[in-house]
Amino acid sequence: MKLVSAVIKPFKLDDVRAALSEIGVQGVTVTEVKGFGRQKGHTELYRGAEYVVDFLPKVKLEIAVTDDQVEKVIDTVTKAACTGKIGDGKIFVTSLEQVIRIRTGETGEDAI
Repeated sequence: MKLVSAVIKPFKLDDVRAALSEIGVQGVTVTEVKGFGRQKGHTELYRGAEYVVDFLPKVKLEIAVTDDQVEKVIDTVTKAACTGKIGDGKIFVTSLEQVIRIRTGETGEDAI
């Protein structure tokens, strides 16, 4: 089992969620986050004063999947979240040692 974590631009969330639903992904955890990478933030003007926005708003998706679904999920998120511009985001894949569904007590892939 793997945990696929994707950090994407907020306005791409609906596209990614719809694409994941089409391939049969049943659950996604979404968190609003802030950060920067190569974008490095930018400057904005507010009431005549210039200020620096260091951390840009992003959305983090966490998707627990079976090993055979990983590549399909990565391809789907990549295609749906891509704008072709800097700041599209990153995808991280980590191993899950154990998953437990609290309501039923199911474990492993049955809990996903």
